[in-house]
Amino acid sequence: MQHRIARPGPLLDEHGILREAGWDTKLSLKYSRRDVKAGTLRIKEWDYYLITNGRFGLALTIADNGYMGLDSVSLLDFEEGWEQTTSPMRVLPLGRTGLPDTSEKGNTYVGGKGYQMLFENDGETRRLTFHMDKFKDDKPIDGSVTLTDPPEDSMVIATPFTGAPKAFYYNQKINCLRASGEVSFDGREYRFDPEDSFGVLDWGRGVWTYDNTWYWSSASGLIGGETFGFNLGYGFGNTDAATENMLFYGGRAHKLRQVTFQIPRKNGKDDFMSPWRITSDNGRFEAVFHPDLDRASNTQIGPLGSDQHQVFGYFTGTATLDDGRVLHLDRFFGFAEKVRNKW
Repeated sequence: MQHRIARPGPLLDEHGILREAGWDTKLSLKYSRRDVKAGTLRIKEWDYYLITNGRFGLALTIADNGYMGLDSVSLLDFEEGWEQTTSPMRVLPLGRTGLPDTSEKGNTYVGGKGYQMLFENDGETRRLTFHMDKFKDDKPIDGSVTLTDPPEDSMVIATPFTGAPKAFYYNQKINCLRASGEVSFDGREYRFDPEDSFGVLDWGRGVWTYDNTWYWSSASGLIGGETFGFNLGYGFGNTDAATENMLFYGGRAHKLRQVTFQIPRKNGKDDFMSPWRITSDNGRFEAVFHPDLDRASNTQIGPLGSDQHQVFGYFTGTATLDDGRVLHLDRFFGFAEKVRNKW
């Protein structure tokens, strides 16, 4: 079943329960932190941006997870085969981070010892600026990236959690944002050109259950001179009403049903750096993913933990639009990940 959200309205009812589960291409349902009835320690809000061009990439996160704030900068060099992620944490922000209730407009600033991050959004243009004194090997990093040309459609999903009526996940992914700007680190300038550099926004608000494993894949670029991207994923919450699987071509969305990530195994464990296969239930997305770089982290603090593998590489295969047109992916750059969080 793929239920499309029928009409605008509040995301949650007077009891803090999700009014309607399903998918859309815009934020038709309106999130308000005031409507959440779960405890403030359980509310999770984040803005995550990833900008890549196939040669290098930048990821920025501002997150308020109730008991813990996370402000993260990642720089990835795919040609040299390295990445660095530095993530200062804040204790008990409890919503004081001030992330907007919508992705459509609003600014967010965070800062701490030796770092500052600012996300600005005037409704048309997004500007991301940051500085960190000690990013890698005690060396500083600075950057400013501007994202423009938002597409007509995006992926929006409202997802409940079985057995937890006040838990929900409201998520938007905006693919194919044109990116320009630069990052300065260790005497080098990493420049993003809008001709070949694209950003994706992962905007999320919700109340989660404690232990979740999810799969997510995203890519943005050009096919035949036209913008193309995709958002694929599963495993998080009850997706009986709708999945988050969607293609984007020329700014318009093409909805998919189920997908599966076939990660190879070696010695009883996931072999993330061998080729994966990503396949759909009706053949509309069929690709082999060739890994190039694994941005991996495994953090365990008492009962809390996060085991993440965000793997960057190239997709080769086909994607079929709603009208039956078949697009051929030839070393199309993106990522696929598997993440388990207990928090």
